Amino acid sequence: MSKPLTIVARIEARAGKIDQVNKALLKLIEPTRQEKGCIQYDLHQDNENPEVFLFYEIWESRALWQAHMNNEHLKVYMKETEGAVESFTLNEMSRID
Repeated sequence: MSKPLTIVARIEARAGKIDQVNKALLKLIEPTRQEKGCIQYDLHQDNENPEVFLFYEIWESRALWQAHMNNEHLKVYMKETEGAVESFTLNEMSRID
């Protein structure tokens, strides 16, 4: 059996677009937590730089995470935040202990 996949996704909103990005990100939580293979899906916001959001995710497998990435609610998020995101960084990681 393969190890679970950890995803760390960092989203930085453009100046003046924090609320727009925040609302769109919050809409992702419940449907994603219901998806097959989702073990953990938590959204965080930086305490000193509110433009910065971070998802910490754990998935049963990379294949199930990739299925998540093609879901309709992510397509809606992309439309809702078009032009509002300054940067996006995603790391696929594996726990090593």
